[in-house]
Amino acid sequence: MIRHLELDSDPIERQRRLQGLIRRGEVCLGGYARGKIYGLLSCSAGKRMKIENRVFFKNEDEAIQFGYRPCGRCLPEKYRLWKLKTHGN
Repeated sequence: MIRHLELDSDPIERQRRLQGLIRRGEVCLGGYARGKIYGLLSCSAGKRMKIENRVFFKNEDEAIQFGYRPCGRCLPEKYRLWKLKTHGN
């Protein structure tokens, strides 16, 4: 897991580093640290969160390992399965 603010203190350099990680396949999913939710990098909900709450994952297994759940907006089927598994509804 990579915290967005830990990439660099300079916003421009931070963006460059993130883009490099995405290009190399080291980052494939984003997450909301406060709510422990992960989703696609293109998710509209994820793009609105504060930068201090953003984290990034290489893959779904890593996100789950850190205790994150799927986003209901961009991963509705995975969210539905997670909800059934954890809540039985």
